[in-house]
Amino acid sequence: MRVPLLDLKLQYASIRDEVRPVVDEVMENQYFILGPNVTGLEEEVARYSQSKYGIGVTSGTDALLIALMALDIGPDDAVITTPYTFFATGGVVHRLGALPLFLDIDEASYNIDPAQVEQYISCHCVTRDGALFDPRLGRKVRVLMPVHLYGQCADMDALSAIAEKYGLAIIEDAAQAIGSEWKGRRAGSMGTIGCFSFFPSKNLGGFGDGGMVTVSDDALAEKLRILRVHGSKPKYYHKMVGGNFRLDELQAAVLRVKLRHLDAWTEGRQKNAALYRSLFKGAGLDGKIGLPKELSNVRHIYNQFVIRAPRRDELMAHLKAQGIGTEIYYPLPLHLQECFSDLGYKTGDLPISEKAAAETVAVPIFPELTEEQIRYVVESIAAFYS
Repeated sequence: MRVPLLDLKLQYASIRDEVRPVVDEVMENQYFILGPNVTGLEEEVARYSQSKYGIGVTSGTDALLIALMALDIGPDDAVITTPYTFFATGGVVHRLGALPLFLDIDEASYNIDPAQVEQYISCHCVTRDGALFDPRLGRKVRVLMPVHLYGQCADMDALSAIAEKYGLAIIEDAAQAIGSEWKGRRAGSMGTIGCFSFFPSKNLGGFGDGGMVTVSDDALAEKLRILRVHGSKPKYYHKMVGGNFRLDELQAAVLRVKLRHLDAWTEGRQKNAALYRSLFKGAGLDGKIGLPKELSNVRHIYNQFVIRAPRRDELMAHLKAQGIGTEIYYPLPLHLQECFSDLGYKTGDLPISEKAAAETVAVPIFPELTEEQIRYVVESIAAFYS
């Protein structure tokens, strides 16, 4: 049996008759950039994410970048974030000349550990001229950037309390988490700015790159809109330097169709996750492998279903031979990446992130999976460990 990690053809087959007319309409209108579908998607995603405004951008990476730019983050600043994430989280900070401050994660959720954030600030920072400052680095610490990894929100109660206590802005990296909730509040609505990715493999994925920024502050929303068109307002007049971060009309048209199905797809993923848990337990594997921990009072959307597996690489080879797709998210934490070697981190500095990178593997979770396929995955894993 073949069980791919993701099969977008199955998803497309179910919505083909809805997608083709809107694509044809864009072609007929010849309105390709920041058109009515972009405006419609912005309103719909903002409403879905419990935010006042949505600003469509070119990608999830550019959503993070423009969010930092809107907060005037630059070479004098540092941003607290996690090393256990996709590269863009740290890369955008570095691109602006700011310093990424990598702190370790919570072992259960894989999200940044609020206790580590509080400990770092209390041990290394002082308040200077009304701002948090790290004397060792000679930089202001101005932003806290949690990542809602794998579709589950970080502890936003604790992180918001820290941000309020020390005057930090929060940028939510919600690239994997559209529709996820922390105690009834949607990802992208709990910080200063929320950032989403519409990369094709995401729960809400386009037919190419795309992203969205969510915000509820009027002035900040206007600044984000100006920054995405090279800082121009009115056209050809620039009070600031922005970039070309415009979402195209074709992607927005497709995403508006898909957004109507997102909750049903999320329910499918949640159902598959529950079946996995039941089958792993029934196979006696719940003590041999680590299953994802779903925190209480959250809505987990399962962008990935990630297990902890002894002899992980051998298991992946076995599953590949059985026709089962897997993936490692992420094999090397950001603090150990070669491009960040000048930051001075070494192996052992952030042990929980490093352990997760060495032990975790994602198995198929997409909503179109059949029960037979999920049983086959579990049986193949059980056979390996037997």
